Amino acid sequence: MSDFLDVATLDAAGQSALKRLILSLADTKRLMGIRYSDWTLGAPTVESGIAASSMTQDEWGHCRLLYAMLKEFGLDPKVVEHERDASEYASVSALDTEFPDWAAVVAGIVLVDGALNTALESFSRGSFEPATTRVPKMLAEEEYHSAMGRAWYRRLADSSDEARGLLRDATESMLPVMLAWLGASDEAAQALVAAGVTDPADSQVAAFRDSVRDLVSMIGVDVDAVVPSDDWDSARGRASGHPDDDAIERARGDRNRALLVD
Repeated sequence: MSDFLDVATLDAAGQSALKRLILSLADTKRLMGIRYSDWTLGAPTVESGIAASSMTQDEWGHCRLLYAMLKEFGLDPKVVEHERDASEYASVSALDTEFPDWAAVVAGIVLVDGALNTALESFSRGSFEPATTRVPKMLAEEEYHSAMGRAWYRRLADSSDEARGLLRDATESMLPVMLAWLGASDEAAQALVAAGVTDPADSQVAAFRDSVRDLVSMIGVDVDAVVPSDDWDSARGRASGHPDDDAIERARGDRNRALLVD
């Protein structure tokens, strides 16, 4: 695309909408890394624990690139990353609490990380130049996450009744939340579509449904019949609530704040 968006030409509502999107993507990446890091130890195999560590590093690297986009609005990314209250976080609510078991981790890779990739793909095709230059590399690194998640999803779906039940519980919990997040069509979301920053919500939802339909059908879930959650906080672009205190302390680096260097 040759005619990129000049952020300065956006009105206040448009700038707020773009900042909301960037924060939602960045905060979700940050919390996704937190939830993966919980499973560096305790994963079912040594290899999956190593993979969780690698995915953690990917997510935190990606979130730093996304936070850096806030410089376009004169904001200091370090302040945003390390000094906000929990109530200001825009990460998706599916990550507000830790994954209770490995089946939930696997569902998170497929559904939460998968929906995030759908949103990022849309963002990378739009009129906001920092996204077109930085996001494609993130998506390339995400291919490993997707492959691992899908392989484990199939493995658990073909496993014991207990494994299938846990996977189904996690899937049915996450799907309505992620469909609502991708399918947001409030004023802020519509402003981004009008500015060419993202694709329309319905096309993003359709792409996501297509990407997970065959997988979730393995455990008897019809993604086309799932109704999106109606819990929505338009100011932050997520459901109500916020991540738990432990996750926020870790995300901000509270315990090592004195060691932060420029």
